[in-house]
Amino acid sequence: MSLNDSGQWPPLPYDEWKDTLHAIHMWTQVVGKIRLATTPLLNHWWNSSLAVTPRGLTTGTMPTAVGAFQMDFDFIGHELAVVTSGGGRDTIPLRPMSVAQFYRDVLDVLDRLGVADPKISLTPNEVADAVPFPEDVALRPYDRDHARRFAQALLGTDLVFERFRTGFLGKASPVQFFWGSFDLASARFSGRRAPAYAGGTPPNVDVHVMHEAYSHELIAAGFWPGSADVPNAEYYAYAMPSNKALATATIEPDAAAWNAARGEFVLPYEAVRTSADPEAAILSFLESTYRAAADLGRWDRALLEERPACACEPVPAAKALRRTRLKAG
Repeated sequence: MSLNDSGQWPPLPYDEWKDTLHAIHMWTQVVGKIRLATTPLLNHWWNSSLAVTPRGLTTGTMPTAVGAFQMDFDFIGHELAVVTSGGGRDTIPLRPMSVAQFYRDVLDVLDRLGVADPKISLTPNEVADAVPFPEDVALRPYDRDHARRFAQALLGTDLVFERFRTGFLGKASPVQFFWGSFDLASARFSGRRAPAYAGGTPPNVDVHVMHEAYSHELIAAGFWPGSADVPNAEYYAYAMPSNKALATATIEPDAAAWNAARGEFVLPYEAVRTSADPEAAILSFLESTYRAAADLGRWDRALLEERPACACEPVPAAKALRRTRLKAG
């Protein structure tokens, strides 16, 4: 049974859940900033991102003065769970509430579990008219069904992106959820330095962050559920530095196209989820946009994609052979 057969690709009409989306976005910013504040800096700020789980999103392990802790968004059970290496566990029910209330609840849970206040930056990143968390007192709705749908779409996308990632031997990012831009993304790198970043800077983001993020040539792809400016869930792909010839490149599937205003390829999520094979549609988009950008960028694809020959026996067959020998003995 495919993921689509199990309802893994549900509809995500932006206008129907935009208020719940905004609430989750701000919640992930609070939790993501805690991860950023407590973990060692990794190249391209990879230590700041969240990761997809079967039920939502996780920070992964974060250090404390006396051990470690982890925070997990569960959009199936509708709670934020916090666990510690000392055996502690506490939860926050995900429900209609203000961002200020969520922020207070998080600090209260950390305090009860003996985790020191990480002293995060209180202003959201990459959003217009950003209101500091303690001051965002407006009641935000939380629609459980739409939150669950979002988690399902993230999981399906994550699994396909992980499959695509295995076909590359060069430097590649994890498949990671960026809480600032609120998208799931992954990038491949040529191994060469990029020209100095000369693009725009999102709201409340230091330009040095952008210089570090785009310090090396890359081809990236991702998924996001939409925004007020682009009210549709989409897959996207782009190269940095870009190439004007990408505008005329041949890509797949037929629903994908070049967006000149944004300088990237776009594939509507709705076209994917209603296709006969959503996984194949996403893979064809990832593979064709990567090939177009890598070829135009003169990447050494033979080196970056070469798979060495392996004379080893496949694991399942090897296990079967061992069982046969044991029975014979």
